[in-house]
Amino acid sequence: MKKIVILDGYTENPGDLSWEGLSALGALTVYDRTSANEVAARIGDAQIVYTNKTPITRETMDACPNLKFISVLATGYNIVDVAAAKEKGIPVTNIPTYGTAAVGQFAIAMLLEICHHVAHHSDAVHQGRWASCPDWCFWDYPLIELAGKTMGIIGFGRIGRTTGRIAKAMGMRVIAYDAHTDDEGREIAEYVDLDTLFACADVIALHCPLFPETEGIINKNNIAKMKDGVIILNNSRGPLIVEQDLCDALNTGKVYAAGLDVVSTEPIKPDNPLLNAKNCLITPHISWAPKESRQRLMDIAVSNLKAYLDGAPINVVNP
Repeated sequence: MKKIVILDGYTENPGDLSWEGLSALGALTVYDRTSANEVAARIGDAQIVYTNKTPITRETMDACPNLKFISVLATGYNIVDVAAAKEKGIPVTNIPTYGTAAVGQFAIAMLLEICHHVAHHSDAVHQGRWASCPDWCFWDYPLIELAGKTMGIIGFGRIGRTTGRIAKAMGMRVIAYDAHTDDEGREIAEYVDLDTLFACADVIALHCPLFPETEGIINKNNIAKMKDGVIILNNSRGPLIVEQDLCDALNTGKVYAAGLDVVSTEPIKPDNPLLNAKNCLITPHISWAPKESRQRLMDIAVSNLKAYLDGAPINVVNP
């Protein structure tokens, strides 16, 4: 029987899902978390390993000669030395497309919270402020209507288009920048160049991958091209933003607010400048995490292993 090891299963399955699909395919050992110095020992003589954010290096592969299959419990796979795996004939698979709906929904959730501060006003009511209010209503922040405003989306793949559809349904004009354009995208948005997007958008949502050309795309020079009072959303990759530049723009009011589910280093460092920025909503990288999305991830993870065992691996990132 094949030995299967999951190095860091807790974030994918803190207890509300079942590993049964994988345990049916081999002798399964699940670790909630694994530190860097424990990786090789925990893999041991296993043939199959799953990881989410625990790195698997060339040295680990050298120390685990039985290893035949690596699967990442996420879409991004930079934590695996895929070149070394290819040299050793080890396929590396990932989980594509599982969180499209959830991530698009979360981008809009951050935007609506910025526009209405729902949680704050509910807390104020529970604190007794409405009961003691001399007027029949009150609000502590400007309330923003989105209909008629322009949403600019950088990266218009599956997730960007999901966000665009929701924004359009709320009456927003949607513009998009992407290296690839097609008719499906044109049904949702008007494609524009990057400078036009910066100049025209009231809200900018980042849904692009992290490439050398997109790293730091939100920086002081590009912020200067934006409308005063723009709102910026990022639940893609933290390094898309130069964080000190965004902090400065938030504190001067050039950027009205930001909704961020990702930062440059995760977990966030205590000295991250955005922790002290005005109007900056930060959540702990949870866009992907609804149970429905994680179940979809689990199902694909099982399918990846079944396909490999059947001799026709799928979702291989190092063919």
